[in-house]
Amino acid sequence: MTNRRQYKLNNLDCASCASKIEERLSAIDTFSEVSVNFPTATLTLKAKGEPRELVDRINLEISRVEPGCVAVELSGDRAGSHSEQGRSHTHSEAEGKWQIGTVIASAICFVTAYLCREIPAAPAILSPILFISSILLAGWPVFAAAVKSLRHISLDEHLLVTIAVVAASFMGDFAEAAAVTLFFGVGELFEHYAVGRSRKSIAALSEIRPDTANLLLPDGATQQVSAQGVEVGATLQILPFERIPLDGVVLSGESTVDASAITGESAPQNAGPESELLSGMINGPGTLTMRVVNSYAQSAASRIIDMVENAAQRKAPAERLVTKFAKIYTPAVVILAALLAIVPPLLGGDWKEWAHNALVFLVASCPCAFVLSVPLGFFAGVGAASKRGILVKGGCYIETLEKPGAVVFDKTGTLTTDQFTVTHIAAVNGVSEQAVLEAAALAECRSKHPIARSISEAFGEIEESRISNFSETPGGGTRVIADGEEILCGAKRLMQEHGVDISALPNEMVYVARGGQLLGAVSVSGKLREDSALAVKQLRALGVSRIVMLTGDHEEAAREAAAACGITEYHAGLLPEEKLEILEQIKRENGVTAFVGDGINDAPVLAAADVGVAMGLGTDAAIEAGDVVLTNNQPSKLPQAIVLFRRCMRIIRFNITFALLVKGIVLLLGALSLAGMWAAVFADVGVTILAVLNSARILSKRT
Repeated sequence: MTNRRQYKLNNLDCASCASKIEERLSAIDTFSEVSVNFPTATLTLKAKGEPRELVDRINLEISRVEPGCVAVELSGDRAGSHSEQGRSHTHSEAEGKWQIGTVIASAICFVTAYLCREIPAAPAILSPILFISSILLAGWPVFAAAVKSLRHISLDEHLLVTIAVVAASFMGDFAEAAAVTLFFGVGELFEHYAVGRSRKSIAALSEIRPDTANLLLPDGATQQVSAQGVEVGATLQILPFERIPLDGVVLSGESTVDASAITGESAPQNAGPESELLSGMINGPGTLTMRVVNSYAQSAASRIIDMVENAAQRKAPAERLVTKFAKIYTPAVVILAALLAIVPPLLGGDWKEWAHNALVFLVASCPCAFVLSVPLGFFAGVGAASKRGILVKGGCYIETLEKPGAVVFDKTGTLTTDQFTVTHIAAVNGVSEQAVLEAAALAECRSKHPIARSISEAFGEIEESRISNFSETPGGGTRVIADGEEILCGAKRLMQEHGVDISALPNEMVYVARGGQLLGAVSVSGKLREDSALAVKQLRALGVSRIVMLTGDHEEAAREAAAACGITEYHAGLLPEEKLEILEQIKRENGVTAFVGDGINDAPVLAAADVGVAMGLGTDAAIEAGDVVLTNNQPSKLPQAIVLFRRCMRIIRFNITFALLVKGIVLLLGALSLAGMWAAVFADVGVTILAVLNSARILSKRT
């Protein structure tokens, strides 16, 4: 059996290396769906085999690309990963302090060497010795990485800088060689800081799930246990200001909860008996007891973490383009550098001058600014969205949802709440309204559809022993055998399929029939969500040309909801397959189309849309089919997402344009002998730092 596995990549400090690891593992038949997430330093793949053998094979292949990088498998609860991450963090801190010390020592040698050149009494040999010392102190990590790159015939910035330093030293330009290594070393420190800062911001998103829970025992005592081992139905005690470990329902106690980590809303929510709690929320000043309703793996926090961490598997076209570009760009520039060093001297030029120009080319050519800032930008976009209660399953959806041509809404549970009430009962053929309601409740009591639940609640308790052979048709209705008779409850189409005459009530919402005879109909209405009209207004302001509502409800209910939301185009009385047909037509006419819905009946349409937007965390089928999840059931989160995604894409495009522009200018000036090594190193490391810091801005709270 092929299983999905995830590994922590310790000592992964190079975005280009991350790309190489992904490419190498993808070429091996043993592995499939390989994805390396550089911002979180994680590897995700599918493989068949024993865990120990797989990790050994993975590390063998990684060592051929990036020696020193080690894969450590993450357990399902990630408990085992914390210690590994801690050790890696400690190691990185020690290594960072050592690197800072060597850079400072290199700077001291560099400055002293310059001073010695200005002092006539200083020995002539002293200055070159100090410059060489500066080169070795700041350059040893660069040279070590260059040897690894050379061993694997890989062109990266370390090899290119090493070639430049060695060549400059060979020509006697020790001062310039030292300046290059010193500037590059300082730049590397800033780059690691910028990447580390971004990683910490992103990693904080995964800290919303507690590892332990307070299990309430039968004798009233509590026991701290692993949250992963808590079974559904268990009772937990939630202490004041404690993060809620699992999804549940409050049994007793009064408090407030901070749901910002889940929904993105900062306003506290009241919590009391029967209130729903989601893992990741933070309890307020009161003590609560709750009954667990979802397992650890299926909890809201686990779903959010999985969606955020696995988003890297669905790369945006811009990410893939940059990776392909880097593979062509760097070798091309290296060839140009070689030609620059060889051709002009053959035509009578000064070999030393043109060799220097070629070295500038080499140093400036590294594509780190692209391969690092672009994936970091998309992942930061995913992280920023999750802080706002918008879960995105991949960078590809950020790029797609940036400019939708059309947005299609479901009605029930999307534009309206999923809390319905029975407003009217119509009875025919001599039966009472109560008999109609009872028959409807018998048919609907096992359904999880919001309308079905409202009918069951309107009637009250049902003896399920009376019921057998329950079946449900999405968009149609339900059928049961109750008290030995067939009962049908649902839309007009269901009645027509079973030959039930509904001519007495031609335009009702929910029909009820027993033994093939119409008993009556039930009218149910749902309350419009407070921000539905606002969402439609904001989408129009963002330039969405076509907004449509598709629903299985009858014409009157659809017309009222559409008018209240400001939607001029709607289609009512639809089956799931009919929704699908209309959606495909809209896609053909308007290009990129987003569908917003909830419920199991929306899953096919969510999957077929260019971007499927699922409402809430409650329906597994909708969440699985959706590409974007709005955790707090607010349609207005969709225009917020579009605004955020547009900002994200602006920053990413700016980074690409800025990097290309600076590198192009430096390459041109270098070819004309108007730019030195300092400019070349800035075009490499300096631009990378600025691009990374710019990408990190996406994580700010500003929309």
